[in-house]
Amino acid sequence: MQHLSGIDTGSNQAGLTQDPPFGTYAPSRLQRAIIGLTRTQPETWLGKRVAFAARRLVLTGLKSPLDVDVFGRKFRVHPEDNVCEKRVLFTPQFFDPVERQVLAARLHDGFTFVDLGANVGVYSLFVAGLAGKNARVLAVEPQPEIYRRLAFNVAANDLGTIRTLQCAVADRTGTLDLFIDRGNRGQSSIAMETGERVSVPCRTLDGLLAEAGFDRVDALKIDIEGAEDTVLVPFFSSAPERRWPALILLEMSSDRWKTDCVKLCIDHGYRISHTTRLNVILQRTPDRASAAA
Repeated sequence: MQHLSGIDTGSNQAGLTQDPPFGTYAPSRLQRAIIGLTRTQPETWLGKRVAFAARRLVLTGLKSPLDVDVFGRKFRVHPEDNVCEKRVLFTPQFFDPVERQVLAARLHDGFTFVDLGANVGVYSLFVAGLAGKNARVLAVEPQPEIYRRLAFNVAANDLGTIRTLQCAVADRTGTLDLFIDRGNRGQSSIAMETGERVSVPCRTLDGLLAEAGFDRVDALKIDIEGAEDTVLVPFFSSAPERRWPALILLEMSSDRWKTDCVKLCIDHGYRISHTTRLNVILQRTPDRASAAA
């Protein structure tokens, strides 16, 4: 096992999680049939109604996780307490299709991707699975239980290109309080004081990238439940321009921000390329990127 100040390569993390191997929780024949049905539904009103009604047949009485394929990668999903895992189990076709398409179109040899709020690794494994053996992916997740799931999924795929780190990213190095929503662990946040409180280590984004040896970031996904400004404001103030991401996938949480993150990015040479239901995608203008190279 290689370490970089708490950053794990993910190549041997199955031993750390002490979970049974992937495949232990394979769906039953009936579960596979229902999951297959929900995954073929179109993103229409009727398609969604069919998928959501059918998935209740699997969720009712489900007492264990399920081991499934998502975007060609192995995932152990726990749909009972995490909306993200429920979505990718039953309807991965609805999971951020524009965002995935934009990322897939930009992949190249040596692609670098930073995933803040990695959850169970959907974005990280999607990118790593397509980007090849020279990709570098850094998946950051502060919540202990969700990090355990992330580590398992990364190890189950054994790609060798994903490093994981269990910490929050904020405006300082130290510790802070993370508030856990046990009904939907994906909504746990440092910005909303609701739910169970746990203390977690925190780092700045610039410090994290420097220590991990990321001098260039091709794409940054940041989905940290309303604390995005806590990360981006100090980052743009202190990080050298060579570390500014070429592409930013930003969850829209403007009602929780103290600083408008979209305007902040635009003021630093980005333009909006896509706006989706949950996210805005910002691309660095070519002249600014060339000047910093």
